[in-house]
Amino acid sequence: MHCNNIDSEIEVRFSRRKTLCAEITPQGQLIVRAPIGTSNSTIREFLNRYAERIQADLDRCRQKAKSSAQLPPISYEEIEELCKKACEVIPPRVKYYADKIGVTYGNITIRNQKTRWGSCSGKGNLNFNCLLMLAPEEVLDSVIIHELCHRIHPNHSKNFYELVYRHCPNYDQYDKWLKEEGGKLILRMLSN
Repeated sequence: MHCNNIDSEIEVRFSRRKTLCAEITPQGQLIVRAPIGTSNSTIREFLNRYAERIQADLDRCRQKAKSSAQLPPISYEEIEELCKKACEVIPPRVKYYADKIGVTYGNITIRNQKTRWGSCSGKGNLNFNCLLMLAPEEVLDSVIIHELCHRIHPNHSKNFYELVYRHCPNYDQYDKWLKEEGGKLILRMLSN
């Protein structure tokens, strides 16, 4: 799909979600996530409504990619070491915060992900990006808290964020770090 007001090719992904959202990957790809059955005209209307903001985010992402091009790539060996370290560090942190929040969880998987820092499945299985080992400890904890809060609120509602902020008052600061510095880490991995 293409939108005249946005300088990017657009990929549309349909799922059981209830609302439309736009996502820009670290590589600068624009993905629109839409409820199953959403018409192209509704998607275009959404894109046109937010075109200025989306284009600004795309430009910012492209600028980051240019500045990250000078950073050395993360080798496969380094990624393996990060995964090993994450397997030692993350499970005890998950247990600590799960006990604090009062939730249970399933399996913990460490991945070398290109777009996500963490995720929580409907069954309570948790996935974390091995690159979190290169982030400050508080950022890692904020991702763990975010995913564990999905065990109570499997959405991004007001109630979900109230719970996140209760356990991580500086969540916005750490989320900002991921958006600004985390993208550089992913680009270093992708340039391999």
